[in-house]
Amino acid sequence: MATIDEMKKERTRKLQAMRSAGETVYPAQAKRTHTASEALGDFAKLSRAKKEIFLVGRIRAVRGHGGSTFLNIEDGTGNIQAYLKKDRVGVQTYDKFLDFFDIGDFVQVRGVLFKTKKGEKTLEVSDYRILAKSLLPLPEKWHGLQDEEERFRKRYLDLIFNKEVREKFEKRTRIVQELRAFLNGEGFLEVETPVLQHIYSGADAKPFTTHLNAFDLDMYLRISLELPLKRFIVGGFEKVYEIGRVFRNEGVDRQHNPDFTMLEFYWAYADYKDMMKFTEKMFGHLLKQLFGLPAGEAGKTTIEYEGKELDFKAPWPRVEYGTLIKKYTKLDIDSLNRDALAREAGKLGISPEAVWSKGKIVDELYKKYCRPKVWEPTFVIHHPSEMFPLAKAREENPEQAETVQLLVGGGWELVKAYSEQNDPGAQRKAFEEQEGLFRKGLEDAQRMDADFVEALEYGMPPTAGFGMGIDRLVALLTNTHSLREVILFPMMKPRG
Repeated sequence: MATIDEMKKERTRKLQAMRSAGETVYPAQAKRTHTASEALGDFAKLSRAKKEIFLVGRIRAVRGHGGSTFLNIEDGTGNIQAYLKKDRVGVQTYDKFLDFFDIGDFVQVRGVLFKTKKGEKTLEVSDYRILAKSLLPLPEKWHGLQDEEERFRKRYLDLIFNKEVREKFEKRTRIVQELRAFLNGEGFLEVETPVLQHIYSGADAKPFTTHLNAFDLDMYLRISLELPLKRFIVGGFEKVYEIGRVFRNEGVDRQHNPDFTMLEFYWAYADYKDMMKFTEKMFGHLLKQLFGLPAGEAGKTTIEYEGKELDFKAPWPRVEYGTLIKKYTKLDIDSLNRDALAREAGKLGISPEAVWSKGKIVDELYKKYCRPKVWEPTFVIHHPSEMFPLAKAREENPEQAETVQLLVGGGWELVKAYSEQNDPGAQRKAFEEQEGLFRKGLEDAQRMDADFVEALEYGMPPTAGFGMGIDRLVALLTNTHSLREVILFPMMKPRG
């Protein structure tokens, strides 16, 4: 069997021969009157009229039968069979096709539709034209596209060969469209905020750094959309949202990628309790639009994920954060100080670093022992205030914040939402505490944003904020285990 290099050399020889024969091998234009799905859908009318049509696409299969050849041509809508007959197109034209064309080439064909003796809808070709020569053989001609790393590195081939992968990305687009439709319908305004920032904040994460040559200034890629969006609320907007890429210099696993897509929205005169009801409403819209039953029937509220059926029928359970910790670790976090908690965490396989705060230790316990146990959609509420420096503390218990996380699917932390801190003095103090942790060596502590504090000094109304990872949402709604499968081009380490 020929090697890939030998196949490329042979295809390059054909390319040169076509050019020597006067062919334009990579034309700028193509003529198409119908897509494959349109030709098949309107087959009866077109075949009866014997009307010539033009189709375009990639050759996916070639089958010779003496003086005739059958082709499978695939475009973005589907696959159609074409029939090339020597006595119909002429010996020279027929032989040219056999000499020059390969599986993988893009072609334009003209002809009329008919049914073969086996009843297959087919285009009888009267003329053809090369649109692009494929110099490398498609993977099925050598080892197949089976290696996962290869699939992610060459996603274009993954899309060609794996129909289910293509369908996932089509569904991803649909999910984003439906989120926009829902928020727009609820009166939210879509806005854009800068990717390059002077100071990073809004999340516990290490940033990527870059340099702006024009100002000779070090800058950061944003780790969150939060603080710029809340400036819109200060400026008088009451409902704003952004769907955008954020960047965190962190590890890579099934739930994390260094760059990912976030939906964040901010709602003036609302609080975290309103956000829970609104989230339930939003998911109801999504499930109805994506998995809805025929008109007149009740909407579907369940999905399957990793072999389990998850029911999104509202209302969802509200569970206290401390109660969840106690259930799965037997620890009462309210009764333990930082050092006592560190000792107990050590017994449970957590190794707290000296710079970790009590909230950081609790969060590591939560991630290891609590999140994986929650499968049904569940709101976890009232986290320790120190874990959420941008959230309001509860009036009835300032040690807890007005916070909510949505857990689902055995560990997916899908949503974070809270009542936003709008007291500039309290916000400045929280930032100063975070700066202290950063100076002690906690690299993912949040940073002081003095300009944002100044914005709060002009006044921001009571506001609720919401953040959700789009990639995680898509993974959940497409029954996918890892984010890499739903990010078109996931981060990959270069080959040696």
